[in-house]
Amino acid sequence: MAGKVGERMVPLGVLLKRELSGERVERPDVVHGQASQSKKGEDFTLFKTECERVPGDSVTTFSVFALFDGHNGSAAAIYSKENLLNNIISAIPSDLSRDEWIAALPRALVAGFVKTDKDFQEKAHTSGTTVTVVIVDGWFVTAASVGDSRCILESAEGSVYFLTADHRLEVNEEEVERITASGGEVGRLNTGAGAEVGPLRCWPGGLCLSRSIGDMDVGEYIVPVPHVKQVKLSTAGGRLIISSDGVWDALSCEAALSCCRGMSPDAAATQIVKEAVQIKGLRDDTTCIVVDILPPEKATPTVPPTKKSGKGVFKMFRRKSCESSSQTDKEPFEPDAVEEIFEDGSAMLSRRLETEYPICNMFKLFICAVCQVEMKPGEGISVHADSSKPGRVRPWDGPFLCPSCQFKKEAMEGKRPS
Repeated sequence: MAGKVGERMVPLGVLLKRELSGERVERPDVVHGQASQSKKGEDFTLFKTECERVPGDSVTTFSVFALFDGHNGSAAAIYSKENLLNNIISAIPSDLSRDEWIAALPRALVAGFVKTDKDFQEKAHTSGTTVTVVIVDGWFVTAASVGDSRCILESAEGSVYFLTADHRLEVNEEEVERITASGGEVGRLNTGAGAEVGPLRCWPGGLCLSRSIGDMDVGEYIVPVPHVKQVKLSTAGGRLIISSDGVWDALSCEAALSCCRGMSPDAAATQIVKEAVQIKGLRDDTTCIVVDILPPEKATPTVPPTKKSGKGVFKMFRRKSCESSSQTDKEPFEPDAVEEIFEDGSAMLSRRLETEYPICNMFKLFICAVCQVEMKPGEGISVHADSSKPGRVRPWDGPFLCPSCQFKKEAMEGKRPS
């Protein structure tokens, strides 16, 4: 059975059976706080703590926390705040069990992000926004992101995990290669005298990011397909910090966690923003959301055991650290605090609309997998229609896209002019 850092992922069904086999199944208390200082007025947040998977059934509630960091105006951030969650939920088939619903989330997040971008671009606005969405359902946490906002998780045991990927061109070589292969141009700002300054940007437009919602003036190869990571916490809980780049440009993850350890979520968010502004000044909108996932009736936030002078030990899911190995030797029967269920950061829509989970009614033949519009028989286009691996998939296999979503898919892959 997996669970240790660096080993294979734990199947969702195994985790759910393990959870249900206990004497009682407890849902955590989820407490959040927010703080921000505004420079441009382009950061927006969304909190929904009593969403119901089954309307009218309070036992099926889940929580949503989202951060939208706009640029070149606030229209894309506001539109995403108002529409993204509905687009995600609409992409999840009805009448799913809890385990099927959780398993359907990664695919629905991709569809919701792409639909939101597609609909917004039809309004012909040129603004854009980064997006980080975190959905908490019991001890399961699912994070989806485009751009350079960041979500980190500190488990109650003191280990720290990245739940998002950085889509800045300056630090992501794979994204640079993808954009140039799709027809985009990546380079630094040319001062005219042969000197290049500043971070890597995508031209035309000069955007520093490879993924966002909006930004129609840059090109369709700036895609809205999110990186998605899904994990399960131990019943000891943990703390999430979701912040815009105004925080991360000033503070390391260790510094952000250390400066607020033991504080309530509201106080913690305020302290993180204060520390960031003190270091860098208010050069950008600076926003922080802190979410504590606590065992029921736990009144105070979890204080992790002291490690390395009180700082959390960073762990990567796919790489075992020396510290994690030595810790395992000392406590052989203690499982890892956080277990990974799913992760995919591919920008290829055909790959992301697939699923490893056998979910009933996931592929509706006459419903577009992205925009959920009903199609007549024969009108839909398979996401595999132009597959380069005909031996593995067939062009008549679903899921299917409507003509306009197929056009967007091809544009994102550089097969049509942006």
